[in-house]
Amino acid sequence: MAAALRALHAQLGIPESYGQDRGLSLQPEATQLVGVGLDISNREQKLSANTAVAWEALRTAAAADGVVLQLVSGFRSIEYQTSILRRKLLKGIPIHEILRSSAAPGYSEHHTGRAIDVTTPGSDPLEEQFERTPAYTWLLREAVKFGFSMSYPPGNLHGVVSEPWHWLHSGCGITASMNTQRKDSATDDTATEAISNRG
Repeated sequence: MAAALRALHAQLGIPESYGQDRGLSLQPEATQLVGVGLDISNREQKLSANTAVAWEALRTAAAADGVVLQLVSGFRSIEYQTSILRRKLLKGIPIHEILRSSAAPGYSEHHTGRAIDVTTPGSDPLEEQFERTPAYTWLLREAVKFGFSMSYPPGNLHGVVSEPWHWLHSGCGITASMNTQRKDSATDDTATEAISNRG
């Protein structure tokens, strides 16, 4: 960890062993980003190029199935992540409690430009109630086809609360993600045929 980040963590009261204790890795801060429009708070959001393409494809596919996905958050700099923690500290929330729902600066997947927080109409953003929506059910079934996976499911080993709204893109292009799925499907079909032939 860089000295500046270590000093920042000390100021915020984040233990030096935070990453090791949580099984979390430092995340690179993206420098090449593209705009993906406004979020639900009318703030311009940015993502890495491949993630931007995948997000648009994901959102469009969801809409075709009658599901509305809305962006809550995309890229966040280390500076912005720090401001989130400082605001919570000013409210009197203990740092150990903050770190159950907000990653320490330098460790947020949002730094990479490949993480998205999403919601859907009728669901409060960044709340576990999202997992009771048709949008979440759709994501569980379809997101992997576009290279997205949920980082913090219930009972995750990182000491982070369940975040059904938070999804990380693999970083591969949408075509690569779809090709991977086709290969997996072909492998499954071959295995099924082999089993049938044995019978």
